Amino acid sequence: MVLAGGGARRLGGEDKPGVSVGGLTLIERVAAAVPDAVRLVVVGPERPGLAGAEFVREDPPGGGPVPALRTGLARVSSPWVALLAADLPFLLTGHVKALLGAAGRRPGAVLVDDGGREQWLTGVWRTDALARALAAYEGRSLFGLLGPLDPARLSVAVGDGRVPWFDCDTFDDVRDARKRFPGVTDKR
Repeated sequence: MVLAGGGARRLGGEDKPGVSVGGLTLIERVAAAVPDAVRLVVVGPERPGLAGAEFVREDPPGGGPVPALRTGLARVSSPWVALLAADLPFLLTGHVKALLGAAGRRPGAVLVDDGGREQWLTGVWRTDALARALAAYEGRSLFGLLGPLDPARLSVAVGDGRVPWFDCDTFDDVRDARKRFPGVTDKR
C-alpha cells in the first residue's frame, strides 16, 4: 500500500509522487520496490505509469495517513502489507524483504533512520494486526496507531546517502536525490 494523497505543502502543492528522480517518478520508484506484491493499492489520485495498481481515495481526500491507511487496508487481502510513502526514491526490494525477515512473529517491522527514529511509512505489517489496531483507534497519529504494536525496528547501513527512508518533502530534498543519480536528466 502506497500513501500518495498528501498536499505537498513544502513543495508548493506540486504533485510530489509524480516528481521525477533518476528517470522515474517517485511513486514508480516505490512501486518498483514491491514487484512481488499480490496487489498494489495506491491511496491517492489516479495516475499513469502504474499498470495494475488499484487507486482509492480516503474520505475526505487529504485527510492524513490514518484515514488513508484505513481506506487502503480495506482493499488488502494478503496476510502482510507493506505500508509505504510515495516519495521514497531510494527504497529497494531488498529493503522490503529485510523488513519482512525482521518482522518474524511480531505484528510488523519498520525502518529506523540513522538517528534511531521509526519511519512509520517504511514498514511491513501483519494485515490482521493492523485491522485490529485500526478498529480500536480514534486518533490521527501513525505513531499513536503503530507504536503500541511494538514492531521490530530495522536499521540499515548508511553508505552513499541512498538511505531507504529518505523522502522528498522539499525542493532541496528533490535536488539532493537527483544528484545521487548521475547522468540522468529528470523532466521536472
